[in-house]
Amino acid sequence: MSPLGCWGLPAALLALLCCPGTGEKALKVYIWPEQVAVERGGSQEINCSTNCLQPETGGLETTLKKTLLGEQAQWKQYLVSNVSQDVVMYCYFTCSTQQLTSMVSVRVFHPPEHVLLKLQPAWVTVGKPFTIECRAPAVAPLEKLTLTLLRGKETLHTQTFGNATAVPQEAMATHNITARREDSRHNFSCQAELDLRSLGKSIIRKVSAPQELQIYEPMQDNQMVIIITVVSVLLFLFVTSILLCFVFGQQWHQRRRGAYGVQAAWRNLRRTYRAQPA
Repeated sequence: MSPLGCWGLPAALLALLCCPGTGEKALKVYIWPEQVAVERGGSQEINCSTNCLQPETGGLETTLKKTLLGEQAQWKQYLVSNVSQDVVMYCYFTCSTQQLTSMVSVRVFHPPEHVLLKLQPAWVTVGKPFTIECRAPAVAPLEKLTLTLLRGKETLHTQTFGNATAVPQEAMATHNITARREDSRHNFSCQAELDLRSLGKSIIRKVSAPQELQIYEPMQDNQMVIIITVVSVLLFLFVTSILLCFVFGQQWHQRRRGAYGVQAAWRNLRRTYRAQPA
C-alpha cells in the first residue's frame, strides 16, 4: 500500500487545496495532529504537508529525536520519540524560494498512577464531623485533572485545578461531612480523571482503594439507665452475699470453739475425780 493511502485525511485535504480554481492560492503548510499530548518518555507520529505542488525542501524542525517514516513531494511523516518535556515543533517547506512554516505544541502528561484516600478520623460518632482527603501525586497537566469524592456511587465533592506549571504536581481534595448512621453501609472512594480530549487523547481514570467508615452510635438515655440499674443491683447482691458469708462463717467458728471448751472442762473434771484417794 502507498504511504499516502495511510493518510487519507491529509491527502484529501491536499486534493481540495490543490484543485484548480479562480485566483492564486495562498501557499500553506499543515501539521497533523494539530494538538499533541504524549506521556513522558513516549513517542508520536507527526505529518507535515503543503499545498505547494513542487516544494524544493521540507521537513520537521525539533530538538527531539526524529525518524523519517515516509515521504512524497508534498508531505513527510516523522516519528518523534523520547518526549520528556513540553516542546514546540515546526513543519517547514520551501516553495519558489518562499519559506513556509507551521507549528504545534507538544504537551507531556503524567497520568495519575496512585490515588490515595484517607478518612479522618476512621472511627466517628453519629452526628460528628469527619474529613475525606484524596491525594494524587505527580500529575500533569494539573488543569486537566478532576478529583471526585464518592460515597458508594454518590458524588460528595468535585475538585478541579487552575493553570499550573508543566512540572508534575500533587493534587489534593478535602471535604468535611457529618457522619450518618447509614455511612457504615457504604464505602468511600476517590476517582481521578485526567481529561486529554482537547489534546487529541482520551480520559485517563484511576480510582483509589475503597475505605470503610467505622460508625459509633451512642446509646439512648433510657437504655443507659437500665444498664446502670442492673449493674447496681448485681453489685449490691454480690456485696450482700460476701457479708452474709462472713457473718455465717464467724457464727459457725464460734459454735465450734464453744463445743471444744465444754469437752475440755469435762475431761479435766474426770481427771480430778480419779486423782482423789479412796
